[in-house]
Amino acid sequence: MKYQVDKNGFYGEFGGAYVPEILYKCVHDLQDAYLPIIESETFKAEYHALLKDYVGRPSPLYFARRMSEQYGCQLYLKREDLNHTGAHKINNTIGQILLAKKMGKTRIIAETGAGQHGVATATVCALMNMKCEVFMGATDVERQHTNVERMKMLGAEVHPVRTGNMTLSDACSEAIRDWCCHPADTFYIVGSTMGPHPYPDLVARMQSVISEEIKWQLEEKTGRNYPDYLVACIGGGSNAAGTIYHYMDDERVKIVLAEAGGHGWDTDYTAATIHRGTTGILHGAKMLVMQDGDGQIQEAFTISAGLDYPGVGPMHSNMAKQGRTQVLSINDDEAIYGGYELTRMEGIIPAIESAHAIAVLKKLNFKPTDVVVLTVSGRGDKDVETYLKNKEMAKEYGEF
Repeated sequence: MKYQVDKNGFYGEFGGAYVPEILYKCVHDLQDAYLPIIESETFKAEYHALLKDYVGRPSPLYFARRMSEQYGCQLYLKREDLNHTGAHKINNTIGQILLAKKMGKTRIIAETGAGQHGVATATVCALMNMKCEVFMGATDVERQHTNVERMKMLGAEVHPVRTGNMTLSDACSEAIRDWCCHPADTFYIVGSTMGPHPYPDLVARMQSVISEEIKWQLEEKTGRNYPDYLVACIGGGSNAAGTIYHYMDDERVKIVLAEAGGHGWDTDYTAATIHRGTTGILHGAKMLVMQDGDGQIQEAFTISAGLDYPGVGPMHSNMAKQGRTQVLSINDDEAIYGGYELTRMEGIIPAIESAHAIAVLKKLNFKPTDVVVLTVSGRGDKDVETYLKNKEMAKEYGEF
């Protein structure tokens, strides 16, 4: 298992647990507890029962006929947008809340960007009757108003964060500050493959149900259990981790990830961390980070609230550095076009995050026999206003 985490919480040079002293015990308790709990038969039974009956898994693997013709391949869409709450995030929050309960924690906190992880956390807290507080950048509170109202409706308290550029990174920092103040009773449900060890591994394992299903679904549809290409969008990295988890060491499978280019990865308005980042420490782990010469974190910029993060998790940092993944930077206009294209050609409105992955198809040359699996990580309901507002910017790629 070349690309998996080692016993010290590192993926190659990336990972680890760089936390303030007050959190040292919390994090070490979690490191000691998570594997025995999640590998136990009782946890697995409870987790899989909820995935099936509450989340609605397995999510379909859909053959996109018109898009396949358009791009000269056999394109299958992994429909994480059809999960309860509208994204892949619920796979992880179900697992982490079960873990929190088994560890005796009574209060849950989370960070969120596009609001999908916040909604998924608020959902499982309502389900399990636990107190929930969500930190969300004030910029995102504004652009993802519907998700904020959903969280409140589910009983969560939403804290708008007004530091920095008031987006995902700032929400993470604020959640960690809160955790420092309440280490004994609080469980921090991290939404992506970031944060101190064991979070990157824990989140990847919870999301690995995606690639686990892809294997048998592909076997059913094509007679073999691996694709030629896997495509997913990547911000912090959770849906990408879930998509590739069971294929990381399978060199027959090309892995292509789409990060948010914003106005262009070579401009000051971008969130393309793998293109722009250098090794640094952010939110408790060593990873690729967008930073200036003094190590100050640079603000990320993208039309997509869920990809608006100036780092990328240690697992993905390592795989990109080793050359295992091909990472393409997708600009805002390309993503908007990709979203409209899928909507008009297959009747599926993707989240703007997922639209970045759709836009990758234009940049690859496929053979007609190539089997391509692309993860639609979320529904576009939350982004309809953004799509409408920015429709003009995609015009140079074609009319809709």
